[in-house]
Amino acid sequence: MDDSLHLYSYWRSSAAYRVRIALALKSLAFDTRPVHLLKDGGQQHAAGYVEINPQQLVPVLLHGRRAIRQSLAIIEYLEEAWPEAPPLLPGTARERGRVRALAQLVACDIHPLNNLRVLQFFERQWNVPQAERDEWVRHWIVEGLAAFEALVADDPATGAFCHGDVPGLADCCLVPQLYNARRFGLDLGPWPTLARIEQACLALPAFKAAAPETQPDAPTGA
Repeated sequence: MDDSLHLYSYWRSSAAYRVRIALALKSLAFDTRPVHLLKDGGQQHAAGYVEINPQQLVPVLLHGRRAIRQSLAIIEYLEEAWPEAPPLLPGTARERGRVRALAQLVACDIHPLNNLRVLQFFERQWNVPQAERDEWVRHWIVEGLAAFEALVADDPATGAFCHGDVPGLADCCLVPQLYNARRFGLDLGPWPTLARIEQACLALPAFKAAAPETQPDAPTGA
């Protein structure tokens, strides 16, 4: 049986970034199959890739012949398929609910509003100027991160990381979103707990290995 792992990824995709962090935290070897979201009109729209993912999005994880789509579903799949590897979810139902809620705050509420296809629709269909598109992005990032900060700042379950002193699913989602926040010129000063957690994460080898600029498809000098 083929147990190899292949990740269809784009170096700057925050959804793919989440999965790369999870793979690294679990010490799972994989190879990257780059899908450039801008070249050739967007390689995610090519017929061969549409067969792999009809949504025309990254990431997709191939485990042998099995294709798993959607970043959170992929991470939960890794958790279930490799339970012996370091866990990404805590031990009790209540704790897992908290961590999943934090992860979904990013993956379901912030990120979809700022996805490339949304911004391209604004540009191509409605001719929304770049400055207004950027303001849209910043608005929803600020709204979401303010809520995230409020949820973790004074919660006794928060430790060095989003939940306790071991990085997990919520951290996999938070760090890429903070990367995006900086891309759009946002200062993390209003969210000191998030900034502290990010620094704890970025000090770890798994997060360094998953960083956008270290990916094989990252442009020189990224």
